[in-house]
Amino acid sequence: MHLFRPFTLVLALSMPVLPALAQSSSSNPPAPDQSSSHAQPTGETQGQMSVQARLRMRREQRRATAIHDAYDHRFEAYTNLGYLRFKPGPNLQRLTFYAWNVGVTRYYSERLGVNLDARGYFGDAYVGVTQYSQGAFTRYKISQYDVMLGPTYRFYMQPKYSISGRAQAGWSMGNFSGDTNGVPPKTLGLYPDGNTYSASVAVVGDYNISPTFAVRVAPEYFLTGFGSTVQASPGFTIGLVYRFGKQ
Repeated sequence: MHLFRPFTLVLALSMPVLPALAQSSSSNPPAPDQSSSHAQPTGETQGQMSVQARLRMRREQRRATAIHDAYDHRFEAYTNLGYLRFKPGPNLQRLTFYAWNVGVTRYYSERLGVNLDARGYFGDAYVGVTQYSQGAFTRYKISQYDVMLGPTYRFYMQPKYSISGRAQAGWSMGNFSGDTNGVPPKTLGLYPDGNTYSASVAVVGDYNISPTFAVRVAPEYFLTGFGSTVQASPGFTIGLVYRFGKQ
């Protein structure tokens, strides 16, 4: 009995302290595992990035396939209507030329090709009052025909449209006397009939209706050398393009 008395005394003294220790331990829970809390958001972010990367890659693949389908043809044939502001004589005002225009392009890659172009221009030249017009203001029908050859290069390609640059040079025939009833064109202030050089530089825009058909608009600057002078004429052509023959 004497052996249990010290133990009983210690137990009695420690009883008031135990509730305080229990409360202290419950008010300070262990810190959560920081590594586990960050692991899950990192995994979600990586998953989202992976999905976005796959979507971007698929979009780029579809875009590249559409570009390849549209521009991987060996040949383009086109038929256009044309408009040109042309000066028919050294001292005459510009007239409006309307034109037909056909051509074909042989492509050696999706970007680079060689173009063969033919066109005819028609308009009325205003020459004013002359000794042959009997006091009336007179207009004469004139025409011009051109065949040219040169490179074309696509410098911007998208699935629905492309922008190209084109430069051509060749031969031009001017018919300025067809409506003058035998009066020499030079007498009326027109250039004389004849053959000369022609050259053209153009920016060509194509809008794709399908991989094989497109609508084309081509603003251009057209040069000729009738009458031993230089005619620099702004204009454009507009029409349809047909692509065929895969590379």
